[in-house]
Amino acid sequence: MLVWLCSLAQPGLRPRLVLRASAVSAVLTLASAATAVAQGRVTGNIVAHQREDYFTFRDRTGEIRVEIGSSVWQNRKIDPETRVRLLGEIDSGPAGRYLYVKSLTVVD
Repeated sequence: MLVWLCSLAQPGLRPRLVLRASAVSAVLTLASAATAVAQGRVTGNIVAHQREDYFTFRDRTGEIRVEIGSSVWQNRKIDPETRVRLLGEIDSGPAGRYLYVKSLTVVD
């Protein structure tokens, strides 16, 4: 189930799109998000370190690049077997879309 919530904050500002996706379609939804400022929440595993603050996140639907700053990571011991929930904003860069993570929670 996918729920789209869209609101316009003020005239002249870009629409803010909030995505809430089930675990079945989470990464696919994030990877194909519209150009509006979008927020997403996904649950799965951080499976690889790409460079600096960039990692590969995977759930049952696929993979997406995520950016997790040290202030969010907080020196936690997380390996590819650790399930996490990420909350962040969809952003685009030269290498494509990615999730800029604002919150990381370890899920049991």
